[in-house]
Amino acid sequence: MIRIIALTEAGKRLGESLQRLLVNGEPDSKRNNELDSERNNELDSERNNEFDCELWYKPKPFSVRVQQAFNDGYRLIFICATGIVVRTLAPVINDKHQDPAVLVLDEQGHYVIPLLSGHEGGANAWAEEIAELINLQRDQLNQSQVQLKQRKAQLVITTANPYLKPVYTVGMGCERHCPEEYLRSLLDECLNQAGLGIDDIQSISSIDIKADEKGLIALAQTLAKPFNSWDKNQLSTVDSLLSTRSDYIFKTVGVYGVAESAALYSAQQLTGEMPELLLNKQKNTKATCAIARSYPKAVSHSNKPFTSNNSNHSNRLSTDE
Repeated sequence: MIRIIALTEAGKRLGESLQRLLVNGEPDSKRNNELDSERNNELDSERNNEFDCELWYKPKPFSVRVQQAFNDGYRLIFICATGIVVRTLAPVINDKHQDPAVLVLDEQGHYVIPLLSGHEGGANAWAEEIAELINLQRDQLNQSQVQLKQRKAQLVITTANPYLKPVYTVGMGCERHCPEEYLRSLLDECLNQAGLGIDDIQSISSIDIKADEKGLIALAQTLAKPFNSWDKNQLSTVDSLLSTRSDYIFKTVGVYGVAESAALYSAQQLTGEMPELLLNKQKNTKATCAIARSYPKAVSHSNKPFTSNNSNHSNRLSTDE
């Protein structure tokens, strides 16, 4: 009995693929191509029922359903932040001899972490199996698409690695003179969707023409976060990572998307590593918001939060200014 829990669209896509891999025991590319897609879907449904492997996308009420599945002995695969899993399962954890295996994956399937019941509950062996299935899937894709380059899924036994402590950054765009409350409301909605809190965010960023935007500056000061603004040349370096590209926005400000570009570029500046979107651009009537993350190469052994060594951010406004 397995439940796969995903909280984002990217996690859902991985979960769907993983569900088929677990049920069929083979990559998607080896499904019966002689059958039409409808028949393949019917077979998937039949196997799911027999194997009892379900994908839960944003289950509600989240804690109640997840804790009940854990108490009922279901093996769980979470595709989300490790902190969410820990906080949710903490009240119902007993001991390694009774608790079911729990795995945590990132949305890209790069890391497979046996979080609970590693040895006694079989999570370590199960994590290795999951990593092998994901890598087999990617090997099949690589054979059919020679130019496709994907990272291998890595089995991780320790929790002291940098990928467990990503840096999160917020990018925002808005109408001129947008009130702070509109920005705060949108930001809160986005953080909730991403499963994050204000304390998880390192900075708020936008394009340089918004460097004097009072609502953004006030929001950053209220939340005690740095406010960064970047010029179009800097933001254009992350064009390839955007979820959407707006020609209208490009003609207006010189980049294809303000919120996503600002979030991505800020995350990259903090770690020096490749960033990725955690939450694609969201919007209300006056503003846009996106959340990006990046994994630093190394983790400080102190308890201080990760901060950038780069003191030359473009138009960086501290909360004291």
